[in-house]
Amino acid sequence: MRTPRRGDAPGVWRYGHVPRPPEKPEGVPDRALVVGLLISLLSGTLVWTLWRHGYIPYRLVPLKLLTPADWWYAGSFGGPTTREAERAVTVYEALLFGLLVHTCARLGNWAELFRRHVARRGQPFLGAASALAGALVLLLVWRDVLPVARPVLIVVAWIAGGRIFQSQGVVNVIYVLISVGVLWPFARLGQWRSLAARYAGGGAGRPPAAGASAPAQRPGAASPADWPELRAAGQPDAADTLAAEARTGAMNDVDVARLRHAWSAAGTEPARIAPFTDAVLRRGAAACPHPSGDRDLPRRTAPHDLLTGQVRIGRCADDPHNPYERRGSGAALDPGLLGTSLLAVGPPGAGKSDRLIRPVVESLALQALAGRCAAVTVCAAGTPLGPDEAYDVVVRIGAPASRHDFDLYGGTTDPDEAAALLAEGLVGDLPTLDSRRAASALAQLIGPYRAAHGHFPAVPVLRELLDGVPSALTGLREALDPRAHHAMLRELDARARQAGGAGDPGPALTDRLALLDRPAFAEFFATGPEARPFSLRSVERLPVRVRIELPERAHAEASRLLARLVLAQFTAVAAARADRSLFICLVLDDATRTLTPETVRGVRRLRSVNAGAVLALRTIDDVPEGLHTPLLGAVGCCMAFSGVTTWDGKRFAEVWGKEWVETREVAQHTVFADQPFTRAVHALRKLVTGKAVTTDAVTVRQVERERWSASELAYSVPAGHAVLSLRTVTGEHAPPLLVDLRG
Repeated sequence: MRTPRRGDAPGVWRYGHVPRPPEKPEGVPDRALVVGLLISLLSGTLVWTLWRHGYIPYRLVPLKLLTPADWWYAGSFGGPTTREAERAVTVYEALLFGLLVHTCARLGNWAELFRRHVARRGQPFLGAASALAGALVLLLVWRDVLPVARPVLIVVAWIAGGRIFQSQGVVNVIYVLISVGVLWPFARLGQWRSLAARYAGGGAGRPPAAGASAPAQRPGAASPADWPELRAAGQPDAADTLAAEARTGAMNDVDVARLRHAWSAAGTEPARIAPFTDAVLRRGAAACPHPSGDRDLPRRTAPHDLLTGQVRIGRCADDPHNPYERRGSGAALDPGLLGTSLLAVGPPGAGKSDRLIRPVVESLALQALAGRCAAVTVCAAGTPLGPDEAYDVVVRIGAPASRHDFDLYGGTTDPDEAAALLAEGLVGDLPTLDSRRAASALAQLIGPYRAAHGHFPAVPVLRELLDGVPSALTGLREALDPRAHHAMLRELDARARQAGGAGDPGPALTDRLALLDRPAFAEFFATGPEARPFSLRSVERLPVRVRIELPERAHAEASRLLARLVLAQFTAVAAARADRSLFICLVLDDATRTLTPETVRGVRRLRSVNAGAVLALRTIDDVPEGLHTPLLGAVGCCMAFSGVTTWDGKRFAEVWGKEWVETREVAQHTVFADQPFTRAVHALRKLVTGKAVTTDAVTVRQVERERWSASELAYSVPAGHAVLSLRTVTGEHAPPLLVDLRG
């Protein structure tokens, strides 16, 4: 709770995030730094040697202009005649020596060399190196190699008089001050004070480890762990109770997120504040529980931050494709991103299930325990998406041991709506059949059946009605009251006239229903009075965790049909609910052949109703070609895993567009000399190097290039990586980022 959460860019793992320092221009190469150091040292030594031996003319002219004329012999080269002039020369040379050292340090770039090869190594190397350099300089000072001690003593004598040196104690103090003054710059550079505090305090001053976060609040600010929002609302007892639970370790991150969500909901209605406070005082961190009573998942496989709703899926690679400020930062997903829906494409084995779907499902399940989300996961039987204990409802279609059934009609009581959903699941993927005509054909049968029996027909009964079995149709007609159900009888008559005609959707519907009318599904899809199938209507207002397992291996076509039906029901439920405060999300581990024109339009509408979908595909070609562009335009987040084909890469490259980049073109031109001596030098150089003398012509220009080309997506994305583009429900977006899913 105290950890800072910085960064507001989409997809940044905010927990303890430390922004990168501003990008610096490319530094000087190490070789150039060393050469610059040697040249500056040699040049400085040469200049100082020439100065001390009097080879530099007019070197004392500035000093003579500031001192009495009787101190010097006549002429421009006249030396000092008095002791005061000699002392002035000593101080003058010391000042010039300091100026010479400063000039050589600037020209030789000593500061950069120190930062790169000494300061970056940290303590204790920094302290030891600065101490060794300081000791060496101090030795040279007291050996009178460096003009420091004598000039200082002369200046002290000028200011305080020569009698001050008659006291040995004063002389010792001056010597100590000179030594301290010489060592002071090295102490600042080596950070001796922090080093001493570190060892004196037993490591208390040790810098934080890599990745450690700084305090979340300023000194004196209220700690989030003390629940200041409750105290500000006049509930100090509840705040003290929760703070004590946090200190003793009786509260976990799910409890914090759940209680904060409950308090935010109670704050909107004053009548709910008192019950919330009473529950906290009685149960502490276990107050306002999830309907299941769970306070955590049995097992986690990814880092989660429930205060921001994020799950970390990897780390942005240090790659030129990524913006500088995002390189090395964590990559995360949250409801603000999933609310625009996410499309993940990658070949089998690329890591879609392990490194994307499972972390996302875990995050949604944790947020459901916090009361902020409802999640529906659809996968093949045996897919490792967590234990059964991590879900409230587990529907294993085709498994006799399944505790839950599935409602083919989506929990609705409206025959037209039920027919539209069922038709979308049955024949929505057939390009030659209009799903609206199929919905009309189904409504002409299930409407009368519900009017006669009070519930929709089961799969075998509906199949017989679509086949036109005389006994089934006659029995249904006899069950209807001619006076009360006149409209329903008219529907049956209309169905009888259309049956067998051109364009009749009945045979196609019957063929698809035959996939569900199998012995393996005999105990499923019940609709009688005793049937209690699970309906997606439950996710409208309850934070439930649902997993639907499909018999992909034994009944592949039926599994596709059911997945398509779940997607159609989910988009319809999300759009029709009145209370949209609860985020709901559908996760399809394999969305092959589940997307239809109507469901793609439904996915596009999810972002406006606080809902989202995560769709995983092996290739975009698993979707009808006419839906490629609508699908990529309907989702806000796209993810291309390593190993995608160039055809898939081309579609992603078109979606992500282009950007302006600066290019440098270097052209080499041969140099032709006019002078004989220059030609001879060029000939000798060519003889030695084997290359002609050339000059470089550099052209810099702005060009527009694809952010990621199809070839780069197909061949340049390393294994275990993916390219991820993000967009939030508020419109913020991040460019395509190369993410290391193993980081």
